[in-house]
Amino acid sequence: MRKNARAAPATGLAGSLWREVLAEPGRLPESLASFALRHLGPGAGTAVARLRSAHPDADAAALRALVVTRGRRAVVSEGAFVGGPFLFLVPFAFCGALLSQARTVLELAAVEGRDTTDPERAAELLVLQGVYGDTAAARAALEAPGSGPRGANGPGRLAVIRGLTSRMARLLGLITADDGAGRLVRVGRWALLIVVLLVGLVAPLVWLPYMAVSYRRATTQLTDRATVFYVGSPDPRSPRGVRIDPATAMAGLRALGSLLLPVGAVFLVIVTDTRIAGGRWPLVGILLTAGCLVTGGVWLWRHLRRHRTP
Repeated sequence: MRKNARAAPATGLAGSLWREVLAEPGRLPESLASFALRHLGPGAGTAVARLRSAHPDADAAALRALVVTRGRRAVVSEGAFVGGPFLFLVPFAFCGALLSQARTVLELAAVEGRDTTDPERAAELLVLQGVYGDTAAARAALEAPGSGPRGANGPGRLAVIRGLTSRMARLLGLITADDGAGRLVRVGRWALLIVVLLVGLVAPLVWLPYMAVSYRRATTQLTDRATVFYVGSPDPRSPRGVRIDPATAMAGLRALGSLLLPVGAVFLVIVTDTRIAGGRWPLVGILLTAGCLVTGGVWLWRHLRRHRTP
């Protein structure tokens, strides 16, 4: 029960955040920062106070390490596992992950004695996300009036959702213009993403471990920037490395299982020479589609049942 206690607020607030940013898609970063400050600021300060009480001998560096570890786990849970295997759930998963990242930044500020309900924290979050170059510009943007509802001649709903999803991926750090990686590495990342998307059409759980690794890397980069911002230097005690989280490992096993299902079905069709409408491929298409829906549906049903259980 304690394990999921921290993730629950982001899970419950993801839908509210999505409705808010959908109303003003042009102010996505500012809406996120203001929303996080209002809904997560008070709880972030309280969480760090409880953490200090539970670890009275821990210094600031040790507390930061605990916050980063817990925050990174929450981001992965919100973005990859709570979001589910279906691509249409990605916008809600992104909202949950963004809120978990924001809460982690607020908690890092609280470790350094900053007031997590001060509007300055929202401006700092925008700077750490790379939206603005300094807090003065971020404050001005936060104080600027909104653009109001979209007009009748604005972009269609699908175009707005597509644009918002892309912008949220950039805020999360899943898409970066230049993170220092070489050209070959960047090409390799895009190639891997395309492969995962294509394979995910028939084996939807393949999406989960890939996204878990991506969220982990992006959140580590964000917490590194936050540590430099609040402390003045990178924290050598901050957890990093290639250690595999048990939940990520389990997601990988489930992804492998979801991949074996369609492969096995296709193999049986070829071996038994089963045909429909005069050929194998219509039957293969039916089996792949059914396998995707059954695998993803069972995962979603189990996930919803588990979260509804008191």
